[in-house]
Amino acid sequence: MVVDDIYWLDQIQPSCRSAVGDKAFYLGLLMQRGYPSVPGLVVSATVLQQLLAHMDWQERMFADLPNSFLYVDANNPRQLQRIAQQIQHAIQAAPLPETLLDALQTSMQSWQSPAVIVRPSFSLQPGLDPTISYRSIGLLNSHICRPNREALAQALKQTWSELFRARSLFYWQRLGIQIQHVQLALLVQPMQSVLAAGESQIIGSQVQVQAVWGLGQALLQGSADRYSFDLQSGLQTHHPGQQTYAYRVAAADSTVPLALSAWLPDVQTCLQLELLSSSQARQPVLPPVQLQQLAHLVQQVQTELGMPLALEWMLEADSTPAPFRLVQVMPQFGSLRRLGTQFRSSSALSSQHRLIGLAAAPGKTVGTAWLMQSDTEQPTDLETIPVGSIVITAMVTPEQVRRLQQVAGIVTEQGGMTSHAAILARELNIPAVVGVEQVTHLIHSGERVAIDGDQGEVYWGDFNLPSDWQKPSHSEPLAVFATPRANADLLTTGQTTKLAAPRTPRTRLFVTLSQPEHLATVAALPVDGVGLLRSELMLLDLFEQRHPEVWLRQQPISEIIEQISQRIQPFAAAFMPRPVFYRSLDLRSHEFSATASEAHPHPMLGMRGALSYQFNPDLFRVQLAALKQVQQQGYRNLSLLLPFVRTVEEFVFCRQQVEQVGLTQEPQFQLWIMAEVPSVLFLLPDYVAAGVQGMAIGTNDLTQLLLGVDRDHAQMAAAFDPHHPAVVRAIQQLVQTARQVGIACSICGQTFQHTNLLSALLEWGITAISVDPSEVELVFQAMQQLYETSAGLDSD
Repeated sequence: MVVDDIYWLDQIQPSCRSAVGDKAFYLGLLMQRGYPSVPGLVVSATVLQQLLAHMDWQERMFADLPNSFLYVDANNPRQLQRIAQQIQHAIQAAPLPETLLDALQTSMQSWQSPAVIVRPSFSLQPGLDPTISYRSIGLLNSHICRPNREALAQALKQTWSELFRARSLFYWQRLGIQIQHVQLALLVQPMQSVLAAGESQIIGSQVQVQAVWGLGQALLQGSADRYSFDLQSGLQTHHPGQQTYAYRVAAADSTVPLALSAWLPDVQTCLQLELLSSSQARQPVLPPVQLQQLAHLVQQVQTELGMPLALEWMLEADSTPAPFRLVQVMPQFGSLRRLGTQFRSSSALSSQHRLIGLAAAPGKTVGTAWLMQSDTEQPTDLETIPVGSIVITAMVTPEQVRRLQQVAGIVTEQGGMTSHAAILARELNIPAVVGVEQVTHLIHSGERVAIDGDQGEVYWGDFNLPSDWQKPSHSEPLAVFATPRANADLLTTGQTTKLAAPRTPRTRLFVTLSQPEHLATVAALPVDGVGLLRSELMLLDLFEQRHPEVWLRQQPISEIIEQISQRIQPFAAAFMPRPVFYRSLDLRSHEFSATASEAHPHPMLGMRGALSYQFNPDLFRVQLAALKQVQQQGYRNLSLLLPFVRTVEEFVFCRQQVEQVGLTQEPQFQLWIMAEVPSVLFLLPDYVAAGVQGMAIGTNDLTQLLLGVDRDHAQMAAAFDPHHPAVVRAIQQLVQTARQVGIACSICGQTFQHTNLLSALLEWGITAISVDPSEVELVFQAMQQLYETSAGLDSD
């Protein structure tokens, strides 16, 4: 110890562990045992405690910090933000002891580095679950600064403030951990430009490695090379990344170009981006010899400490024979613990190993976690994710889901039950849970994970599964059709029986589709046709990672028409002569990785639906031409649904386009609209006068527009209620008005899965109900029971 509350890594003693935090403690331990490590010094946790204790707090609730219990209502976001901002502002304004800054500045001078990084290193009070320490990696951010007095003081305060951010307070409150039990120290290390950097850990006999050129900040972009090294056989594998630039430490007098400052908002004077040459971008970051050296180093370190580890390292250009240096060491405590509980119910596991989200796609599955960078994964990366993995990611787009059919399940931090990605996951029979907060920070690649897409639950760590949990086989993707769902009691109280041919009830049962897989099986279900064929999901593979508008400009029109018709024809053939309602493209900018124009800040209300056809009629016309081509092949069961129609004028424009193509010459063809925008509640007679022949109520968009709730926003899930009285009354008005004006009316979504509303829909006289394939059996049986009950009452 050089001065009170400052520790050099190579001088940390076991008794200092709580003062320096786990991250600094284990790195210091390895350094003292001779392993090549980046030097550093630690600002003890007591410095923050003293800083908080000597502040002149204006509010009584902060007066006893850091020793008192700080109560935060995790369900009150306004209070959470207010408390977080007050504490953070107080820390930023507080002066630091001059003796501390003097000692730090003197110590840093020996490094002669152009920048330093301040990393959080915390420990928990003895008796708390030790897995929380490594599971919380990434919760608190590090900060980079120049090695001068003023910049370092600011970086220290910023890193301390991380503990009191709203998301951090929420996290600890939900875990039941009082904030005074989190001891936060700061690890200060020099930063130099390096040849490469990466992360490694051992899973089974495999050393798993991610590596990037330059500093490790590029790991966050998801473009790293991936390697594996088998410690038993020596077999190596390499999956090239997509890295195009590297991070370097900028010279003290350099400036970052304005065009790049958006990439580096917090550290733009310390780091710079360097474009990789084409030859370096194609070259493996780690040649076989270095990969072998790294694998043996990781094995030695894990053997030395006697526990599973995740290591962060850097590779220096001119430091043979030991080119690798350890930057961070993260014990994986969870791999050592057996919970000793059975995986039987939500209360059977420790709440610290159970996460709650939204049940987006049904099914239970178990697999190995694969952490995916949602915004940077390339198509080749998605397709190489191992079969049976459970993808953990911040968010996922429909086009990514389409390329993830080999995975066992999907867990996301963002998104709602009615997002297009969730809809596609349901159709592809991929169990999914969305809206799981902090899941990308809590679960790491390689961990064993179980998800329950029926209940919206995620488990990880060591657990035992009950006998009724079976890992589904990808060779049987439609098993859900023959297996009663966990929520079957919402629809029926009887046992599931073999499906019989449907009778001819007043209300028809349709299926909602977008994917051609297993068409024969779906067509054999007791349905009267396809009530909604989602074109934007059906055509994903044609777009090839391009926005449809870009796709339209880059290919001959005749070829595009042929490609679309080839996608539509199998659906028309499989259900012939039953009707198939094709919904034309409803493009939302956030669901496509490469947009034709600037993304709309509010894609749900952006340039979408029928209005977009007036601005880009070619995209609408090629779909109409494709429908006509299929129609001319003898498939007369096709009809058209227009999406997100706002006004009668929009419909008239689309109707004129349809008539010009000649689709209306076929007597069975019908032109419908989606009833999603609330204006239809007041304009339905006008729409019918303009030529509308039917409508499909889209409960997802109708709900979000009536209640002002973003359907894709996970935190607003509780407010997204399709059973809200306002929504139910709107549906009733639409159904009854449709009967009065003499047009057909169907409904799409998940609203009618509940018996009460389903009964009401039948009573109001809904023409048809369209459901996902996995819900056909349940809704069919519920409709049959309701009709039988009604018939029994009538006979009495």
